[in-house]
Amino acid sequence: MDTTSHHSPVLDRFAAQEAIEAAWVDRNLLDQPDTQAAIEHVIEDLDKGQLRVAEPPTEPGGEWKINEWVKKAVILYFPIRQMATQEVGPFEYHDKMALKTDYATQKVRVVPPAVARYGSYLAPGVILMPSYTNIGAYVGEGTMVDTWATVGSCAQVGKGVHLSGGVGLGGVLEPVQAQPVIIEDGAFIGSRCILVEGCRIGAEAVIGAGVTITGSTKIIDVTGDEPKEYKGYVPPRSVVIPGSIPKQFPAGEYQVPCALIIGQRKPSTDLKTSLNDALRNFGVSV
Repeated sequence: MDTTSHHSPVLDRFAAQEAIEAAWVDRNLLDQPDTQAAIEHVIEDLDKGQLRVAEPPTEPGGEWKINEWVKKAVILYFPIRQMATQEVGPFEYHDKMALKTDYATQKVRVVPPAVARYGSYLAPGVILMPSYTNIGAYVGEGTMVDTWATVGSCAQVGKGVHLSGGVGLGGVLEPVQAQPVIIEDGAFIGSRCILVEGCRIGAEAVIGAGVTITGSTKIIDVTGDEPKEYKGYVPPRSVVIPGSIPKQFPAGEYQVPCALIIGQRKPSTDLKTSLNDALRNFGVSV
């Protein structure tokens, strides 16, 4: 499938944004060559890592900047593409989206049958075990995407992150949400974790196996005299395990899932430590 860009080299970001915002309101504009060129321009820049759906803070403690118009460009890219058949060795695919290519030049290791869509960015040193990375995603240097992990559309994954086997990072295209899933530098995400609905995992956090975090999941710090509650956000260097809390329903009281912060990664902990080593410091087996 052709991934060659046909956009004008002089098309700037402001012009592209204007064209995309206009097409978002009036889909008839998708038939216009200039609109299609603007969308293709953005997708190519996403693929090269020159543009991101979300940009990290410029100073410690700052907020991520969400480029909503870039996400709109990703959504509008689908209707201007045509279905086509691709053959990859013994495999055949039939889809609108092209796959990334030329991994050797990008210094990315890809273990068959890992798949990354064109329009996602993989930085040098990324390792893809058999896994899936969707369009609009950003994966930072030296990150491991382990077996059967999924990096959802527009998810932002930092440098030196380990996404363990079966991890699911949600996407933001269906339905449209304000913020993608964000995993900051050095985080360790345990096996079969589910992180969706724009949750944000702070730098160097350790998320135990099987933790589920949505935008509304209660994340409770139980390390102090009183619980401290977060929603959709895990502070940097936190060590997190699955938990449950009681909730009252018309039929009675039942336990519902939550996530428990049981400690902080110690300064002496090597960043490449295993999840089990990190949890062992707190006497927890997960």
